[in-house]
Amino acid sequence: MTRAIYPGSFDPVTFGHLDIIRRSAKIVDELIVGVLNNTSKVSLFSVSEREEMLKEVTRSLPNVTIASFSGLLVDFARRERATVIVRGLRAITDFDYELQMAQTNHILDEDIDTLFFTTGLEYAYLSSSTVKEVAAFGGDIRKFVPDIVVKNMKHKFQIT
Repeated sequence: MTRAIYPGSFDPVTFGHLDIIRRSAKIVDELIVGVLNNTSKVSLFSVSEREEMLKEVTRSLPNVTIASFSGLLVDFARRERATVIVRGLRAITDFDYELQMAQTNHILDEDIDTLFFTTGLEYAYLSSSTVKEVAAFGGDIRKFVPDIVVKNMKHKFQIT
């Protein structure tokens, strides 16, 4: 049985993230979406809010679960008995960083491998930061994120 982790901040979850979740869930037995609690970063949504949005948008995927973590990803993977880390690549600039992280994680635990997915071309430009910036200025984010995220972003930015 292959258990994988797709880690990230997901602040907020985008259609690009969902693309990676859906595609990776097809090739592993169990996919754990790991919501990072990064205390050195100020997030728009709390960890529990991000978990709830992810649960909502992945509820039709029976082999996907949502869990939060802090600290080293390899420690989380060990706790969850996962042997694969899923990472998405939007552009070549992502690859350089992600390759270094994959190599570091493999040195920390040689039983953990990283599986890279390139995002669909329709999402190659998309990031959570872009979504937050567009939303902060009252722009339409419906092409970037699921409805539950649109609703929560409007509430956060007090947009009607």
